[in-house]
Amino acid sequence: MGKQGRLRLTVLCENVIADLRGIGEHGLAVYVEAEDGAYLLDTGSGIGILGNSLTFGRDLRSIQKVLLSHGHYDHTGGLKDVLGVTGPIEVYGHPAIFEEKYALEHDGKDVKARFIGIPDRRESLESCGADFRLSSSFREITSGIYLTGEIPRLSFFEVGDRRLAVKKGEVYDVDTVPDDQALVISTEKGLVVVLGCAHAGMVNTLEHVRGSLPGFPIHAVIGGTHWGILPEDAVDASIKAIKEMEIDTIGVCHCTGIGYATKLMGELGKRGFYASVGTVFEV
Repeated sequence: MGKQGRLRLTVLCENVIADLRGIGEHGLAVYVEAEDGAYLLDTGSGIGILGNSLTFGRDLRSIQKVLLSHGHYDHTGGLKDVLGVTGPIEVYGHPAIFEEKYALEHDGKDVKARFIGIPDRRESLESCGADFRLSSSFREITSGIYLTGEIPRLSFFEVGDRRLAVKKGEVYDVDTVPDDQALVISTEKGLVVVLGCAHAGMVNTLEHVRGSLPGFPIHAVIGGTHWGILPEDAVDASIKAIKEMEIDTIGVCHCTGIGYATKLMGELGKRGFYASVGTVFEV
C-alpha cells in the first residue's frame, strides 16, 4: 500500500469564515497537497472558489485531478470556473452525480421541488475540459489516495435526509444519494478521511473505510457530516461511535451545524476543531 509522505489540506469553501480575508458560502471545497501533487475535493457553490484560492495562495492550475464527493450544487457549482483555470482535467465521481436532484420543501400547504443538482450539463462541462471518470467502487486514484465509492448504509441511527429526491420522468423518488463518497489519503500517521457531506452517514463512511483498508488506523477526519438534519439522539449515537474509533483529530464543518459541531468539540477536547474557510491541516 502506497503512502503520501507529506499532506496539507486547505479549506477553500465552507459556510463559516474565521479568517476574514476569505469568502464564506454554503458549500465545500478542500485543496489537497500530497507528496505527488495537488488535488481538489469539490468546488463549492461557485461563489468563493476562485477568490479564496488566490487569497490563500493555493494555485488551481497545479491540481492534477478534481474529485467530486457527490452531485449537489454546493459541491459542484464552482466546477466550470475551476475548469476555466485548469483546462482539460480528469474529474472523478460516482455515476449518479448527474441525476436530477431536488429538495422537497413544505410551505404549509404545498410541496415545492427545488433543484439542487449540478448546475451545468455534463456536455457543457466536458466542452470546458472535464474528463469524467465515474465509478461506484472503492478505488485508488493514485498511490495512497482513494475514493470510497458507494458506501453501505448499515447503522440504524444515520437515517439520511428525507427531503432529498431524484426526479425520474415526472416522478420524484427518494434520493438516498448513492453517489456520496469520501476521499482517503494514506500517510505515515494513518489514514486521513476528507468528507463532502457524508450523506451515507459519518459512521457508515468511516466503517467502510476501515473495512476497505483493514489494519490501517484512521488518523484524522475533516469535512461535512450532514448532522444538521438529524435529531439529537442520532447525533449522540454518532458521537459515541466515533469516540470509540479513537481517531486522533476530527475537524467538522459545512452541513454539520454549529450546535452539533460545538457539541462534538466539547466531547473531543483538543482533538476536535471547526474547519472553517482558510483552515490548514497538515500531516
